[in-house]
Amino acid sequence: MSTTFSPRAWAVFLLVVAADVLDLLSTTVTNVAAPTIVEDLGASSSLVPWLGASYTLAMGSLMIVGGRLGDRYGCRRLFLIGLAGFTLFSLATAVATTSFALVACRTGQGVFGGLLIPQGFVLLMRVIPRESMGRVFGLFGPLLAVSSISGPVVAGLLIEANPFGLSWRSVFLVNVLFGALMLAAALKVIPPFGGDASVRIRPGAALTLMAGLGLFLAGLVDGGASTWTNRAVIATAVGVAVLAAFGWQQARTGQPLLERSLFANRGFVAGLVFGALFFGTVTGVMYVTTLYLQQRLGLNPFHAALITAPVSVGIIATSLTVRGRVVTHGRSVVSIGVLLFALGTIGMTVVIGADYHPVPLITVPLLVAGLGMGCCFGAVFTVALGDVNPAQAGSASGVLNAVQQIVNAAGSAIVSTVYLSTATPDVLSSGVLPCLLLTLVITVACATSIPLLPRRGADLH
Repeated sequence: MSTTFSPRAWAVFLLVVAADVLDLLSTTVTNVAAPTIVEDLGASSSLVPWLGASYTLAMGSLMIVGGRLGDRYGCRRLFLIGLAGFTLFSLATAVATTSFALVACRTGQGVFGGLLIPQGFVLLMRVIPRESMGRVFGLFGPLLAVSSISGPVVAGLLIEANPFGLSWRSVFLVNVLFGALMLAAALKVIPPFGGDASVRIRPGAALTLMAGLGLFLAGLVDGGASTWTNRAVIATAVGVAVLAAFGWQQARTGQPLLERSLFANRGFVAGLVFGALFFGTVTGVMYVTTLYLQQRLGLNPFHAALITAPVSVGIIATSLTVRGRVVTHGRSVVSIGVLLFALGTIGMTVVIGADYHPVPLITVPLLVAGLGMGCCFGAVFTVALGDVNPAQAGSASGVLNAVQQIVNAAGSAIVSTVYLSTATPDVLSSGVLPCLLLTLVITVACATSIPLLPRRGADLH
């Protein structure tokens, strides 16, 4: 492959991967750092779900619009704007001194991440020959899985080491360092791709979509953070109403914000539903596992990260194994992944249900669950795109990525509601077991959608 690409193409590829790694680190580090942040700021436990949800909520709400802005004004320009803004808000997050400021800065990170991440696919399509795209995307799973291991572990190590007395702040300062280096490199290596002035973005439709998603997810997170107050219920209900109005308007306009023909594709819709259910439940189960290890078993952030590291080991193992088989056996790969994830979740339920178990014992079912995640992470998007026309691939990919970000926020919020409403101080497994049982129910729902998926994945070679 090295003989096919120019040095500039390799550099752009590495920048796109690095941007996705920054996003993944920003999504996962708060799982480890949240208890330390809450203690340092003297905040209530209701801050915990907002640390992650404020980021994913903002990103998921803006990602579809961010992709369209890249089409209109140029993917290079939006990539640079997104990266610069993300880096500045990472710095602001690192120096925040109140809960409100911290959540606001995390929201700012998500906004600019929503501009940054959608440009990656377009940049790769511009600099890498189409016949090599399949091999390029095969590298993404293992590279991102490595970061999913290193992110929480490094975050835990930094908090434990407490360099210069920075504690959790050092986690976000790492983003600043890498963001600045990436920005300097991007200015030099990304070619000056222009935009398409014929692309029209209707501000009303874009704002309606963002407002609907924002209100809906904010209501879910607010309800999951404590109790379902009138504020949380009203925000969720209004969000649903706004999204319904958006759907009604999009069904009648001649210039829809979302590619309407995609939703007439049964395989794509099935992949979208499967991805929403699966990514939401994975986020939820990892979130509640981290809470269990730190708040119930009393592990420090570094040890908690080490205990959950087998998940990412499993993701890497199966991502490397299945990446050459997704195109020809996509649906089978997803089926195996769901089965392994279910077995891992059942194993966690058994181990945690024992209450006074040796802590390292939980690493075994976590590894099995990680093997299942790796199968699905490496296959579900490719399978969902299996019956999509090449001309629609960019739009379809943007929708899938946006849904992933949205359900990450929703998954954590729903699991928080179950956890907080069922946890009791005298039983270690209380709160956790109901969440794991909910995970199994959702996993069964995922399995029911598998027969509707395309048999093969999208062939990008």
